[in-house]
Amino acid sequence: MSVEPVSPQASRPVRRSFLVQRWHDLAFVHWAAAPRTVQPFLPEGTRADTLDGVTYVGLIGFRMVRMGLLAGPGLPYFGTFCETNVRLYSVDGEGRRGVVFLSLDAARLLPVLIARASLRLPYQWSAMRLDRDGDVYTYTSRRRWPDARGARSRMVVRVGEPIAEPTAVEHFVTARWGLHVRAHGRTLYLPNIHPQWPLHRARLQDLDADLVAASGLPAFTEPPASVLYSPAVAVRFGAPMALRRSPPALE
Repeated sequence: MSVEPVSPQASRPVRRSFLVQRWHDLAFVHWAAAPRTVQPFLPEGTRADTLDGVTYVGLIGFRMVRMGLLAGPGLPYFGTFCETNVRLYSVDGEGRRGVVFLSLDAARLLPVLIARASLRLPYQWSAMRLDRDGDVYTYTSRRRWPDARGARSRMVVRVGEPIAEPTAVEHFVTARWGLHVRAHGRTLYLPNIHPQWPLHRARLQDLDADLVAASGLPAFTEPPASVLYSPAVAVRFGAPMALRRSPPALE
């Protein structure tokens, strides 16, 4: 199986938009993990994607802005909210790299209900906010419904200098052009496209988060392997596609 390269720009076009959205004020916090630790959490037909023998677990906080269907302008109220997700990195039998979400905490109930019903994405309704004080961003959430009610997250990130040339790890955890999800008895791949990430180095000043452990993974006690910030990108998702074959198993 030939796996697509990690590229800062999407190599496949999205000719027709299935979803549109903007992602603003993103904080990416990642820990290295053994592939066999995360493999049980990945959907059928995918395996853990790796870089130099390890994979990564991400905790990402941001503001979703004007999410909407097809190629429209998106919704200013229902499509705009804070979100924090826990995610893994996957590859399928076509060699397509992707993201697998273990949880997506969001501050708007309607998008949570729609995403859970239509694509079986593990959205959770949470009380959330994002505060900024100069170059310091604070992302907070408290889960309301439906799973692990009361799970909390507080992440404080100080933004540093822009990154001219990302490292291999920084490319690996951000340059993702699709997601894998198990829905309605089959595994789907949703491609996406957006401009190259404008990335900044960042420092994690404080973290008090239940969300990784609430997803079923062991809680991380060591410092993260990577902390990044990005101001914004505009994103388009293509229509879901069912997987046709599975990748080789982990060795």
